[in-house]
Amino acid sequence: MSDHPTNYRWWALVLVSSGVFLSVIDIFIVNVAIPSIKAGIHGSDGDSQLFIALYLIGYASFLITGGRMGDHFGRKKVFIIAMLLFTTASVFCGISQNPLQLITARFIQGIGAAFMVPQGIALIQILFPEHTVRVKALGIYGSIAGTASVIGMFLGGLLPDVAFIVPGWRLIFLINLPVGVLAVALSAKFLKESELIRSVKFDYSGIFILTVSLITLTYPLIRGRELGWPLWSILLILGAFLMMWLFIKDQKRKLASGNEPLINVALFSYRDFNIGLLAVFFYYMVQESYFFVNTVLLQTGMGIGSSRTGIFFACQGIGYVVASLLSIHLVGIFGKKVLQVGIVIMIIALVFHILVLENRPVNQLILMAVLFCYGLGCGSVLPSLLTITLRNIPTHFAGAASGTYSTVQQTAIAIGVGVVVGLFFNEISGDKSLLNYLHAYRIATGCNIIFLVVVAFFLWLMPKAKTS
Repeated sequence: MSDHPTNYRWWALVLVSSGVFLSVIDIFIVNVAIPSIKAGIHGSDGDSQLFIALYLIGYASFLITGGRMGDHFGRKKVFIIAMLLFTTASVFCGISQNPLQLITARFIQGIGAAFMVPQGIALIQILFPEHTVRVKALGIYGSIAGTASVIGMFLGGLLPDVAFIVPGWRLIFLINLPVGVLAVALSAKFLKESELIRSVKFDYSGIFILTVSLITLTYPLIRGRELGWPLWSILLILGAFLMMWLFIKDQKRKLASGNEPLINVALFSYRDFNIGLLAVFFYYMVQESYFFVNTVLLQTGMGIGSSRTGIFFACQGIGYVVASLLSIHLVGIFGKKVLQVGIVIMIIALVFHILVLENRPVNQLILMAVLFCYGLGCGSVLPSLLTITLRNIPTHFAGAASGTYSTVQQTAIAIGVGVVVGLFFNEISGDKSLLNYLHAYRIATGCNIIFLVVVAFFLWLMPKAKTS
């Protein structure tokens, strides 16, 4: 049994869940509000991609280190400092005067999230050692994350239309201030510190190489398209692949010499894990780019208001929450078939996205139904993708595997924004007519459909769960 009083444990769960709540809501709220942010900060199309991509690169680069920092310095201490960093960066996002300031603040915000979120998951393991109670606590934690995505979509549409002292788009970031300050104050007073593990080592050079390689890949993908692919952008992309190769060599060398690498490359000797990561990579290439191109088409291309766009995406979020609650139980019975059906639903829904949005006028009720169905597909896949990727990994590799999974996940989202959204903007290329927006949308959505077909292929390759 746990040494923590029952009431304390559940209140502590609420506090640590504030971390994932803010990190998730900040992704979805920006997704829906991106046209308003771009206009308010006088940014380019590439700037709007970097507002999202740099947040995710900061998150991906420091996620594993964030978890280890909690072991070494204490989960409570790191959680509070990370929450302060995230909240401060949010304020700087809200008061930014030019795109460079906002992009920089978003990167720092992503780093704050990377140190904040792992502490919540680890503290749940400590607070709820009993398996059945822990499953319930993790379910609540997951439902808070799902709820944050729906709230984020709704607020991302609502706040840009709100006039309150400052422009509405700034409120998207400044709204984090009261939540963050309250979470820090309550955590400092009520959370108990975890046991320290001083033997933890940090791979600083690995962090540096990974961060540089991700930036040198994503930045030229976005800026290079805008500038007509100058030589420096091509060289940086080639340099990024060289850096990735150096990163893998560096990680292998550290593992062989007994040092603790950032990513344990021994994991890649498990075929199931490799297949699962490929499915994860292509799935998350779709995840963020889907919201981006739909938001830009609806608001900029079609002139649909920010608030109404937020309501549309809230329908998608509701579908996701409904399906995710059901799929967790169904996967235990039907296995990967649930995910395969979810991918098929997503593909069919994307085809209907194109068909519905090309009708004049757009039937908004049918559009909401299509968005809801797409959410059902996402909810059938997303909650169990981690489970089937890690299910055959030995227990002693579980922590390293989940950290690697999360790093690949965030990296894929950033690259998806660079590739798919870049393709979308490239097809518009100066012609701002609705017909050209729809043409660009077909190209980008067709690309996402291909990625989902690739995900379906990798899910088909995944073996069934091992039985004892």
